[in-house]
Amino acid sequence: MRSGFWFVLVGASAALVHMAVFACVLAAIPDLWPEIANVAGFLVAFMVSFVGHRLLSFQDAGTSWMQSFWRFAATALAGFVTNQAVFILLFRALELPTWVALLGGIVLAALQTFVLSRFWAFKRGASSL
Repeated sequence: MRSGFWFVLVGASAALVHMAVFACVLAAIPDLWPEIANVAGFLVAFMVSFVGHRLLSFQDAGTSWMQSFWRFAATALAGFVTNQAVFILLFRALELPTWVALLGGIVLAALQTFVLSRFWAFKRGASSL
């Protein structure tokens, strides 16, 4: 229960960072493709997410910091692939506004990331690849 609380809080913080960076990049470079701004948001939010999850959500992880980092990087990258695919589908194919598309991508990626983080990246117990 406590892990879930922190996961939601850290995830929400990372999502807000992602959206803020997305908005700032698009404001600074108006002609930039939103998909590139999404990459920038992900890269900044990744560090917020990793540190927050390692220290708060999964503080009892049975893995080293480096092992958790590389596992979480793989997990986050998989989540970003989902995020970007959903974003492109909603924004380009369905022509929804960028914010709706971004939020849809973030929500689906967050669900995927929680499952992979809980059961692999920060796995409790024996640390195996």
